[in-house]
Amino acid sequence: MDNLSDTLKKLKITAVDRTEDSLEGCLDCLLQALAQNNMETSEKIQGSGILQLFASLLIPQSSCTAKVANVIAEVAKNEFMRIPCVDAGLISPLVQLLNSKDQEVLLQTGRALGNICYDSHEGRSAVDQAGGAQIVIDHLRSLCSITDPANEKLLTVFCGMLMNYSNENDSLQAQLINMGVIPTLVKLLGIHCQNAALTEMCLVAFGNLAELESSKEQFASTNIAEELVKLFKKQIEHDKREMIFEVLAPLAENDAIKLQLVEAGLVECLLEIVQQKVDSDKEDDIAELKTASDLMVLLLLGDESMQKLFEGGKGNVFQRVLSWIPSNNHQLQLAGALAIANFARNDGNCIHMVDNGIVEKLMDLLDRHVEDGNVTVQHAALSALRNLAIPVVNKAKMLSAGVTEAVLKFLKSEMPPVQFKLLGTLRMLIDAQAEAAEQLGKNVKLVERLVEWCEAKDHAGVMGESNRLLSALIRHSKSKDVIKTIVQSGGIKHLVTMATSEHVIMQNEALVALALIAALELGTAEKDLENAKLVQILHRLLAEERSAPEIKYNSMVLICALMGSESLYKEVQDLAFLDVVSKLRSHENKSVAQQASLTEQRLTVDS
Repeated sequence: MDNLSDTLKKLKITAVDRTEDSLEGCLDCLLQALAQNNMETSEKIQGSGILQLFASLLIPQSSCTAKVANVIAEVAKNEFMRIPCVDAGLISPLVQLLNSKDQEVLLQTGRALGNICYDSHEGRSAVDQAGGAQIVIDHLRSLCSITDPANEKLLTVFCGMLMNYSNENDSLQAQLINMGVIPTLVKLLGIHCQNAALTEMCLVAFGNLAELESSKEQFASTNIAEELVKLFKKQIEHDKREMIFEVLAPLAENDAIKLQLVEAGLVECLLEIVQQKVDSDKEDDIAELKTASDLMVLLLLGDESMQKLFEGGKGNVFQRVLSWIPSNNHQLQLAGALAIANFARNDGNCIHMVDNGIVEKLMDLLDRHVEDGNVTVQHAALSALRNLAIPVVNKAKMLSAGVTEAVLKFLKSEMPPVQFKLLGTLRMLIDAQAEAAEQLGKNVKLVERLVEWCEAKDHAGVMGESNRLLSALIRHSKSKDVIKTIVQSGGIKHLVTMATSEHVIMQNEALVALALIAALELGTAEKDLENAKLVQILHRLLAEERSAPEIKYNSMVLICALMGSESLYKEVQDLAFLDVVSKLRSHENKSVAQQASLTEQRLTVDS
C-alpha cells in the first residue's frame, strides 16, 4: 500500500506533464492494486483527490485513455465511489469517448458508465443529461450484425450499461423505448443466440422493459415471440428457462403477442414441460410446472389465441388440458379448471364442452375438494361452471346433471372467493329456470346463508352477488313459497337496500323482485317493507333527477302494487307522491310517461 501512495503521488505529477510512458506505468500499478483489494484501493484513490485529474486524462488522442476508463470502471464497482465519480466531472468526457473508433476504449468506457449508473440516481441523471443512451443505442444498431467475439463482448457491455442506466426507472425505460431500443435488442437476440452472455443480457433487458405498458406495442411489431420460443426450445438448464419465462409472462399479457406466441409453438413447449415434470417432487421441477401451466392459462385469456387452441373442441391442446383436471396434481387441476373457464368465453365453446361431458369432470374435481379442499381449485372449478352456465341451452342440461347439488356442498365455505363464485354459478343456473329457482328458493339453509352474506360489508362482491341471487330466486320462480321463505329468513330489508344500489342493474332487479312480493305475498311482507322504509326510498328514487328511466318506471309499478296494504298506502298518501308522479307525465321516455299517468290515476282514484 506504501507503493500505492507513491503511485498516486507520481500520477498527480505525470497527469499534469502528460508523459505517456510514466502515466501508463502508474495506471498499470493502480489496476494491479484494484485487482488485489478493490475497496481499500478505491478509498485511497478517493482520499488522494486524483479522481478530478482523470477528467483531463479522458482524451480520445491518448494511448492511455482505455486504461483510465478501466480504472474508473473498477472503482465504480463500489457504491461509495459512484457519486464522487459524478462530482469529479467524469461523465461528460466518458460520454464523449463513446464516439471513439477504438474498440478497447469503447469497451472500458461502456463498463465505466454502466458501473457508475448501477443503483445510482446521480449517475443515471448525469448520463441522461450528457446524452449517453442514444449514442450506445446507435452503436448497438450499427454493430448488431458483426459476430466476432470481441464485438460480442462490446455489445454485451453496452446492453449491460443500458440495463444499469434504466433499471427500475420508468421514465428512463420509456426514453429507451422511444429511442427504438426494442427492435434493436430483438435483432441482437436473433443474431447472437449462440452467445450465452449476450443472450442473457438481452433477456434481462426485455424483462425490465416488458413491465412497461408502452413497450408491448413495440414488442408486438417485432418477431420477439419467434425468437424467444426458438431460444426456449434450445434450453436444458432450469435457470435459463426461468429467465425466458420471466420475459414471456409480462409479454403474454398483450393479446397480439399471445397469438404470436401460440403461432410460434410455445404451447407445445409448455405441454412438454408439464409432461416431464408432473411426477417430480424436486423443488425446481415443481416451480417450473407451475410457471408453465400458469403461462398456458394466460395465453388462453386472449380471444384469438384461445379460439385457435380450442380448434372446435377437437384441438390437441384442448384435449391435453382436459386431461389435467382428473390428475392428482393440485397445480394441474387448478390450471385445467382455469383453462376451461377461459375456453368457456363464448356460447359455441360452452355448448360444445357441456355436450362433451366437461361438467361431470368439473363436478368430480369439486367433489375431491369438499372437505379441507384446495381453495384455489374450488374457486377455479366454480368459475368454469359459472361460465358454462351462461348459454340458455346449457342451463337445463347442467341442472339435470346435478350441478346445483355439487355447488351447494360449498355453502359452508368461509372463503369469500369461493362464496362469490358459488353465488354467481347458482344465479346463472336459475336464470329463466322457474322450477330450479323455486327449488333453491325454498331451501331454508341456502336462503339463511344468503341473508347472512348480504351483510358481508368487508366483501362487496359477495354482498352484491347474495343480493342478486335473493332477487333472482323471486324473479325466476314467481313463487309464493319462495317469498315466504325469504321473508321468514329476514331477506326483505336487503332487497329494499339493494334498490338504492349504485348499479342500475341491481336497483332494477331489486324493484322487480319487490313488485312480485307486493303482488303475490303483500300481507306476509308488509311489516318488513314498512320497517325497511320502502315507501320513503321509492319517493326518493322518483324525485331524483338522475334516476334511470327504468328505475322510475319500476318504482311506480311498485307503488301501485303497495296500495293493497292499508298501512303502506297511508305512507304513500302522507308523502305526497302525486306531485312527484304528475311531473313524470311529461318525461321524455314514453314508458315512464305512460306509467306516470296510470300511477296518477290510481293515486287519485284511491284518495
